[in-house]
Amino acid sequence: MDNTFVDARGRSCPEPVILTKKALEGYNGQDLEVLVDLEVAVENIRRFAENQGFLVDVSHLEDEDYRIIIKK
Repeated sequence: MDNTFVDARGRSCPEPVILTKKALEGYNGQDLEVLVDLEVAVENIRRFAENQGFLVDVSHLEDEDYRIIIKK
């Protein structure tokens, strides 16, 4: 699995959080980019990552997609 990119579009919770968690298990200091298409996934991933001590930046892309950047 790529530790710097997760495409969780089209997946319902809790899958986006699980994919994000797996990517963060091998965190090597590089920013992790996560793409989702549900606002609830954004909030769940934000809550999970912040509880793990990460900084989270969310941007709304065209259509219904969101880009989440997670870093320390």
